[in-house]
Amino acid sequence: MAGRLQPVLAGVVTALVGFASSFTVVLAGLRAVGADEAQAASGLLAVSVASGLCALWLGLRHRMPIAIAWSTPGAALLVATGPVPGGWPAAVGAFLLCGVLIVAAGLFPVLGRAVAAIPGPVAAAMLAGVLLPLCTAPVRALVEVPRLAVPVIVTWLVLHRFARRWAVPAALVVAAVTIALTSPAGGIGGFRPVVELTAPAFTVPALVGLALPLFLVTMAAQNVPGTAVLRGYGYQPPLNAALRVTGLASALGAALGGHAVNLAAISAALAAGPDAHPDPERRWIASVTAGLGLALLGLGAGVATALVLLSPPVLIEAVAGLALLGALAAAVAAAVAEPESREAAVVTFVVTASGVSLLGVAGAFWGLLAGWLMLLLFRRRAASPPAGPSTPATVPAPSRAAARLGAAARTRPRAENGSGEVSQAGSAQTGSGQFGSDGSGSDPAAPAEAGGEVTRR
Repeated sequence: MAGRLQPVLAGVVTALVGFASSFTVVLAGLRAVGADEAQAASGLLAVSVASGLCALWLGLRHRMPIAIAWSTPGAALLVATGPVPGGWPAAVGAFLLCGVLIVAAGLFPVLGRAVAAIPGPVAAAMLAGVLLPLCTAPVRALVEVPRLAVPVIVTWLVLHRFARRWAVPAALVVAAVTIALTSPAGGIGGFRPVVELTAPAFTVPALVGLALPLFLVTMAAQNVPGTAVLRGYGYQPPLNAALRVTGLASALGAALGGHAVNLAAISAALAAGPDAHPDPERRWIASVTAGLGLALLGLGAGVATALVLLSPPVLIEAVAGLALLGALAAAVAAAVAEPESREAAVVTFVVTASGVSLLGVAGAFWGLLAGWLMLLLFRRRAASPPAGPSTPATVPAPSRAAARLGAAARTRPRAENGSGEVSQAGSAQTGSGQFGSDGSGSDPAAPAEAGGEVTRR
């Protein structure tokens, strides 16, 4: 009986941790791009139910622990982007296009390969720039609302040390208690699910500045790492099928306010690891249970939204920032890992984190473009030959001491070695053994001496 319950319990934990750790990020992101209270609650409901249904289908269909979640980095991108031209309907149109692009990546593998071809440091730097504003919220909360923020942060610190998995959910519980104690009675609404349909609108700034970065962040920061987690546990996940399913769910949920669903990257290990079940063939039960639990938790999105609205915005952003600190650390480490692309990554990070908007397009797009151009420029310069006519490469001539040694060797009598062969003792090694064209002694051709310099023709 214990063995049968183990994957079920692991699935329940996965759903609870996944929902409680980042639903505040989703609500903050939806509100940032123009959603009102009801529309934000509907969006959280949409991504929760869509994630749950996708996990149920993929788990039962492929018998693998394929955990599905909403795009937490994508929600952070919404916070960084802010209002878009055209308002909330334009944001919904961007969500719809993002879902279509994810479906296209599943139908046409060349598109997925194109996303994977984005230099890793540049993609990581863009993600770090997107996450930075939210991750600074705990510091701002300590200054603006210290009585509410201190208990939340202390709780997070203690549990982050001793029970890291529960650090963010516990901090959220403490935040909820402090909000309830400082809010007027009857402030939290009923438990009825909230559904709000919005007709999508399409504007070029929203499509370029929101839909495209949302697609890239979802693919690079969620789907690709999620696939890697499953492969690390010995599975061969059906990536194309997963992209088609999650992309279709994202497109269908866009009208309800859902931004994007994808393969889980952070919580995937809870369902795919040995803690879910010793037998890898039984771990799919954990992901299916997690999907069911996430869908059920989504039905309480209205209550969660009301709780968020009763609190100071910076407090909820602080909880979201605490949840994203690990992701920020990983993104920064990946961005600066390769010395040859470090400057391009820093440029990407700075432009993205600046939050600038040019031509109605948000900073994430410009950061990605700036980093890519920087990388292209320096790679071309490194690969380009020096300007001007081709001239022979020169290397310094032998020193006077070496020349005297060579002259002495030429006048020294030849000695016969023990095998009857004649050798010249002390001969100076001029030529490729000492003076190669790159100074490494690897050039097999002997240099010619002319005008006091050894030149390579």
